[in-house]
Amino acid sequence: MITETVKQGIFSAPYRALTIGIILAISTVAFEGLAITTVAPNVAQQLQGIHLYGWIFSAFLLFQIIGTIVMGKRIDQNGVFKSIIWSFALFVIGIIIAALSFHMPVLIIGRAFQGFGAGALLTCVYYCVAVRYPDSLRTKILASFSMAFVLPALIGPYIAGLIAVYVSWRLVFLIVLPFIVISLGLTLPTFRSLQQPASATTKKRNNKEIYAIILAIGTGALLTGLGWIPDWKGIILAIAGILVMAQPLCKLLPAGTFSAARGLPATIVVRGMYVACYFATESFVVLALVEVKGISEHLAGLIVAAGALSWSGAAWLQAALDSRDHGTGRKRRILSGVGFIIAGVALIIIAIASLGVGVGIAVLSQIIIGFGAGLANPTTAAIALQYAEPGEEGDVSAILQFIDSFSIALSIGIGGALVAISETFDWGIGTGILMALSLQLLFALVSFITTFRISKKEQIHITSASNSMS
Repeated sequence: MITETVKQGIFSAPYRALTIGIILAISTVAFEGLAITTVAPNVAQQLQGIHLYGWIFSAFLLFQIIGTIVMGKRIDQNGVFKSIIWSFALFVIGIIIAALSFHMPVLIIGRAFQGFGAGALLTCVYYCVAVRYPDSLRTKILASFSMAFVLPALIGPYIAGLIAVYVSWRLVFLIVLPFIVISLGLTLPTFRSLQQPASATTKKRNNKEIYAIILAIGTGALLTGLGWIPDWKGIILAIAGILVMAQPLCKLLPAGTFSAARGLPATIVVRGMYVACYFATESFVVLALVEVKGISEHLAGLIVAAGALSWSGAAWLQAALDSRDHGTGRKRRILSGVGFIIAGVALIIIAIASLGVGVGIAVLSQIIIGFGAGLANPTTAAIALQYAEPGEEGDVSAILQFIDSFSIALSIGIGGALVAISETFDWGIGTGILMALSLQLLFALVSFITTFRISKKEQIHITSASNSMS
């Protein structure tokens, strides 16, 4: 029996349909999350909502957090089959609302449904991996998830740009519907066969569910209030949002995160800051190239793809280096990675602020930023898991997923508010984008400085691991 399991792969007969189905599902979510980056400037202009630009991304990411946590509880209570049906349904509802929207608030509502469905869908997929695939195949199916994200990152923005230019941006949303139908048909038989799990952790997840909802409300109030500045109502709403956010963040993040305490808290701060910088910079670079430099959407999509390709190459490089030095150079790789991000963001700020500087500098900056993120991202995840006590690896993984989504949503949202403020004062959209990018540069600098606070305990763990290997 063991020999038979070892010989099987994720595309063997018992797993083939499920594997293809969940890879399609993840690719669809990734496409909707990444391709929209290219068409967002055009959509915001056509719907007369450039002041709400950041919400195109923030709504998706904030509700993805809620969907992830809520669906964890739903699986415990109702089983995974009903949960996956609801996840697909909400995702499709969001797609249709977004595609048919004629006003920016309606589009944002559609993106919120999409985000909730995406978070819920990914939770169901990871649950299925845990209970359906044997341990010998889990690393292989999880590795395939990376491919499912990389391909949409490479071709999605460019294809979306072409569709927006030659057909309509609405088709960028609708084009994934056939793949959702195929994915649903391939995965439902397996999800139907899975038994309903026990609900031992329901109470714990229920608390997280409430905190996630409160956090989304507080973050929404903060970002909305910032967009209304200098109106006094905006200032009051922004302050209220910060106050509402405080307790949920304290509950959802490790103790000591706000003071960047050594160990896991500092690692979370480092990761949250540079991840926010990378994805927010990507979003506002596209906006700048389309609205300020007059570059077409599909060409802007190629620039985004260049960053994704660079990220992928750097991720492979750091894996090879990690194997060579048994992890002793991880802190150096994080410092180098964040350093590349700082250099890339500074370069793109100079390019946008200067006259006559265009695509070449933008491509170079995205390659540099992507390379830095590819070096740092797997490394911070590895270090974070070193701080997890036995049995807590899942909790640390959930924290990493949470900080990724939340930090990006907050960063893009604040950047969008800065663009709105610039429009209010008639400073011009270019000034607003430069302010947003300057904020990302500040985040990257904070990440670089905080990296030194993860070195002490991390070194102890790595040294122990190296000694045990030698």
